[in-house]
Amino acid sequence: MQDSFSYSNPSMSRRKLLNFLTGAAVAASAGGALYPAAKYFVPPKESDSSDGAILAKDKLGHVIPASQILSEPVGTRALIAGLAGEPTYLTVKANGTLDDRGIVNNCTHLGCTFPWNGRDEQFQCPCHGSRYSPDGSVVRGPADRPLKLVRVRVEDNRIWIAPWTDIDPRTGAKPWWV
Repeated sequence: MQDSFSYSNPSMSRRKLLNFLTGAAVAASAGGALYPAAKYFVPPKESDSSDGAILAKDKLGHVIPASQILSEPVGTRALIAGLAGEPTYLTVKANGTLDDRGIVNNCTHLGCTFPWNGRDEQFQCPCHGSRYSPDGSVVRGPADRPLKLVRVRVEDNRIWIAPWTDIDPRTGAKPWWV
């Protein structure tokens, strides 16, 4: 019987088999317990679009319909929660549409938020006195950079906000925030 196999040295002993099954059970249990914890610490994806656009929302996270902002008077600066939750101003133009540029409400000096002063037609930072023109250019320091821009588009009564990655039209150079 030269064609028979030897049973004296099996490839895996019972002990190795039980160790393998125990390790697999522990790994499956640990993975099942750690998956929800890992999911909790990974932020949700905000956008599925290729340009990174998200829907404009209010401070509570509710989507804002375009008709709500467009019903405001011409020149209104509506404050919304934009990209990464940053407060962003949207402007109603004279033709009843939204300006294609939104201005992020973070002072470039120290990151303060600031109001729009309709009487002076400026964004005025109350912390250190920086002033910005209606397009976000610096009028008076200590801020030395213009405000960040975002791209705004309206589709089907929804406002989409996307990162601004093109040349900054105010400076003619690559944006400092890209």
